[in-house]
Amino acid sequence: MLSHPVRPLRRLLTVSATCVVLGLAGCGLSSPVDPERSGGAGDGTAAPRLADVTPLTDARDWTGATRAVVADDSVDPVAEPAPRLPVTVTDAQGTRVTVRDASRVLALDVYGTLARTVFELGLGDRVVGRDISTRFDAAADLPLVTQNGHDLAAEAILELDPTVILTDTSLGPWNVVLQMRDAGIPVVVVDSHRGLDNVAELTTQVATALGVPEAGAALIERTDAEVAAVRAAIADVAPEAQTDRLRTLFLYVRGQSGVYYLFGEKSGADGLIDALGLYDVAEEIGWDGMKPVTDEAIVAAQPDLVLMMSGGLDSVDGVDGLLERLPALANTPAGERERFVDMEDSQILGFGPQTGDVLNALAVAVYAPGAVS
Repeated sequence: MLSHPVRPLRRLLTVSATCVVLGLAGCGLSSPVDPERSGGAGDGTAAPRLADVTPLTDARDWTGATRAVVADDSVDPVAEPAPRLPVTVTDAQGTRVTVRDASRVLALDVYGTLARTVFELGLGDRVVGRDISTRFDAAADLPLVTQNGHDLAAEAILELDPTVILTDTSLGPWNVVLQMRDAGIPVVVVDSHRGLDNVAELTTQVATALGVPEAGAALIERTDAEVAAVRAAIADVAPEAQTDRLRTLFLYVRGQSGVYYLFGEKSGADGLIDALGLYDVAEEIGWDGMKPVTDEAIVAAQPDLVLMMSGGLDSVDGVDGLLERLPALANTPAGERERFVDMEDSQILGFGPQTGDVLNALAVAVYAPGAVS
């Protein structure tokens, strides 16, 4: 069954959750990751370490949107492992798969988390292609195997002659995945859930399938240490009293498609909000999974802060365009103060080896926005 050296932070740190990672496709919506914005750091100032900045005395004492940007998007392999193969695993769908060769790897999912994990395990030189969400510098020049956004292209995959494919259910069409199996390529399907609760499990699944369990354990230890360090720094600046914490919502937007959703409990966004020392107002209003936003929900929530994907905010021409489209939001504390924090689509809910850096960048944007504005 898909059954540690520690570095410092990079230069600094249902509808179910599966439905989120499915790119909302399973719910009749478009992907959560904008293919035009799914790569690197984006616009904005890179975040310093939260521990090195002076936080606001009052977390509500700021106005204007802030973009959270990780300080260093480069890959830092945890090891230089030699895969011990063959291995036989039972993947997340209960399929027994034997991997005999990891010399030509494809790791594909809607956030680019799987490819990032393979690179951080020290096997990046074996990766032969990428999905549209995998755009960090070390992988940016690899040939694409997705088309029309996040659709898998069978011909492009077969041309790369992969010896193993790691994927989940977030990319499709699924018959392309089945076609790869029919062609004799070992396909290991890992967990599609993304959240703080399964970063280690996902890393283990990838490392086990590629025959590098020790590197997986080391990457887990490093990631856990980074996340713990950031969470400790957040605990030092977040208000102790729950009533003093920023009432926060995660809003998913695709303006060109007229899509406006709130992500609530069991969506991955809830764990992110809690880890940032914020108040998850979705729980208060009984918002499970993700649903189309309503004026009533916004009025009931009265958020102080809204978290978003950068591609979503850009798709409505920024805060002004968003408030024009959702007038109820304009009449909340978040709307009145234009208190929005956005982050690259592929990072904010990716929950992989960059989790510590993502939390750090978001926390700086929330508690010390002057450091990045």
